[in-house]
Amino acid sequence: MANINVVNLGGTKVGEFELLDEVFSAEINDALLWEAVKHYRASLRQGTAATKTRKNVSGAGKKLWKQKGTGRARVGSIRTPLWRGGGTVHGPQPRSYEYQFPKKKLMGALRSAISAKIADGKFTIVDTFELAEGKTKLYRQALNKLEAGKTTLLVESSRRLEEKLYLGSRNLQGVELVLSSEVHPYDLLRYEHAIFSKDAMEAIQETLKKAVSKRQHAAHAAEATKEVA
Repeated sequence: MANINVVNLGGTKVGEFELLDEVFSAEINDALLWEAVKHYRASLRQGTAATKTRKNVSGAGKKLWKQKGTGRARVGSIRTPLWRGGGTVHGPQPRSYEYQFPKKKLMGALRSAISAKIADGKFTIVDTFELAEGKTKLYRQALNKLEAGKTTLLVESSRRLEEKLYLGSRNLQGVELVLSSEVHPYDLLRYEHAIFSKDAMEAIQETLKKAVSKRQHAAHAAEATKEVA
C-alpha cells in the first residue's frame, strides 16, 4: 500500500497517510470523469429558455372570416403559427436538465479524480486546518507555504469544520472550502491544487472503500495472498 505525507500548515512533515490499494490502485477512468462533470454541469443549468405558444401571444381568437365562399385560405385565428406574430410550435419551454447519476459511478469518478491529483503532485494532506485566528492573511500565508498554486480546493470533515477556517478562507481569491461529504469530482478537476485535512481524507477513503465492488475486493485479496506466498 502506498503512503502519502501528512504535513502541517507550515509545510513540515508530521506523519504519513496510508492509501488503500483496493481504492486507489485502479487506472484513472477519463470517460467516467467526463460523465461526472457532464452530470454536474447539467444540474447547474437554469433551463429558463421559453417561447410563446399560440395561447401566449397577443391577438383575438375570433375567426377572421367565414370558412367558405371568400376565395381565401382557411384561417381560424390571428395567433396561428403560420402567420407572422403567431405562436411558436415545439419551441423550448422551462425545464430541468438534471438527471439521475448512479452513485457507484460517482464514487468511481471521485476515486479517479483524487488519484489524478495525487499522480500530478497537486494533492496535499494536512493534519489540521486550525490556526490561532480566523484571518484571511494567516490562511493566505499558510497556503503559500504549502505551494498551493493559483486556485485551491480545501476539503474538511463535517465533524471538524470550525468557524475560524470558514472565516479565514471565504475571502481568499481562487480558494473554495467544501465538506468531505459534499466534494464532487468536478471540484477536484476545477481547481489546480487540492488540500484535504487528515480527517476528511479518512472519511472519503472509507466511503470509497464501501463503494468498491466485491469483484475488486476479491481480486485484491488474491493479489495479497500471492505476495505473501
